[in-house]
Amino acid sequence: MTNRFSFTIHASSGKARTGTIRMKRGDIRTPAFMPVGTAATVKAMKPETVRGIGADIILGNTYHLMLRPGAERVARLGGLHKFMNWPRPILTDSGGYQVMSLSDLRKITEEGVTFASHLDGSRHLLTPERSMEIQRLLGSDIVMAFDECPKIEQGRDAIARSMEMSMRWARRSRAGFDSGGEHAESAALFGIQQGALDAGLRRESADALRDIGFDGYAIGGLAVGEGQAAMFATLDFAPAMLPEDRPRYLMGVGKPDDLVGAVERGVDMFDCVLPSRSGRNGQGFTHAGPINLRNARHAEDTGPLDPRCSCDVCANYSRAYLHHLHKSGEILGAMLLTEHNLAFYQQLMAGMRAAIAEDRFAVFAADFRRDYFAGR
Repeated sequence: MTNRFSFTIHASSGKARTGTIRMKRGDIRTPAFMPVGTAATVKAMKPETVRGIGADIILGNTYHLMLRPGAERVARLGGLHKFMNWPRPILTDSGGYQVMSLSDLRKITEEGVTFASHLDGSRHLLTPERSMEIQRLLGSDIVMAFDECPKIEQGRDAIARSMEMSMRWARRSRAGFDSGGEHAESAALFGIQQGALDAGLRRESADALRDIGFDGYAIGGLAVGEGQAAMFATLDFAPAMLPEDRPRYLMGVGKPDDLVGAVERGVDMFDCVLPSRSGRNGQGFTHAGPINLRNARHAEDTGPLDPRCSCDVCANYSRAYLHHLHKSGEILGAMLLTEHNLAFYQQLMAGMRAAIAEDRFAVFAADFRRDYFAGR
C-alpha cells in the first residue's frame, strides 16, 4: 500500500471490524455508510450538511454523470469534487448496475454494454476502458471495476457465464485504471465479486480478483431481490473469501438491520439510496423502527421524531410539524427527513464502530434488534 490509499484494522469483535481507510482527501472510518449522490448531489441535502452529520465519503454514479452533464464537461469544470463542492473522498460506481436495472435499454457483448439513454434514446457504448476513463475524468477517489450484475433468478450456468465475463472485464479495468497517469497514482481501484448465491462461483470470482489485485473488494450481486435471509446466508461465506487486509464493500445495502447483520459478517462499507429516498417519501428511520410521518397519528405529536437521535432535526422539529410538511408537499419536509435519516445512519455506524472497539458488538446487535423490531 502507498500513501494514496491504506487500510488499517484497529479492532475486531467476532467477524466485525473497525478501521480507517486513509486517502489524500481524508480518512474514512469503517464500518462506513456512503450517502448516494447519483447526479453530483445527495438529494435534498447541501454537501456541508452531509459532512456535518458525519459522512466521510459519498458515492457518485458513472452512468448518470456520463449522460448528464457529461464526464468531459465535469473535467473541464475542475472535476466532480469542485463541481459539487465536496472536498472529501468520492467513490464512483462503474455503471455495471445499470446493465441489470436498465435491461430493456441495453445489449451486452464481450466488448461491453451498449445503452440507449433513458433521457433521449441516444446510444452509448460503455466498456471497462471507457468506465475507467469516465471515472478518471470525474476525478473519483475510489474507482469501481466494470462488471455485470446478473439477475438473481437466472440459472447457475447463466450466472457463471456472467461472472466469468465480469472477471475478464475486471482485468481490463485494472489495465485501464493503471494507464490513467496521475489519477492512478492518487486514486484506488476496487474489484467486484460476483456469483449470486452460489458459494462455488463466489470462490471462483474471489480467486480471480485476488490474482488481478485490487485496493479493496466489493461484494456485488446482492440486494437485488433475494431477500435478507438469502443475502445473510451468502454473507456468511462471501466476505471471508476476500483478502482480510483490504476493505470489503457490500454494494447497494440497505436497511438499518441489513447494515448491522452485514457488519456482523465482516463487511466494512455500504451505500444505499434508501435513507434519502425514504426521507423524500415521508418515512423516517428511528431506533424503534421506521415510521410513516404521513400517518394521521403524528398530526398532534409534539415529540421529536426519535428521542434517542442527536441530529438537528430531532432537536428542533416535532413529529407534528414533519407530518404537516409531508402532507402539504412542502420541500422542507423532504429536506428535514432526509437529513434525519442520513444522520441516523451515521449514528448507527458510529455506534457499531464504538461497540467493535470495545469488543461488545454481539450485545450491541442484540440490543439494536430488540429495540428496532419491538413494535412489529
